[in-house]
Amino acid sequence: MQENLHSPHRQLIELRMEHADLDNLIDRAAEQTPVDELTMRRLKKRRLMLKDQITRLEILLDPKEPA
Repeated sequence: MQENLHSPHRQLIELRMEHADLDNLIDRAAEQTPVDELTMRRLKKRRLMLKDQITRLEILLDPKEPA
């Protein structure tokens, strides 16, 4: 059971969920006036880091080139 909680597939799902949550948070924050630019930059930077982690995990789990 412990292996399933830390499997790469589970990590990928959790990263995608966090990325989607950040998307929603960024959208809501952008609608507020005044927009807190520092917070927006931090949120967008975190979202980009998550996207990079997702991409790396996807490549690890499903390599496009034969090994």
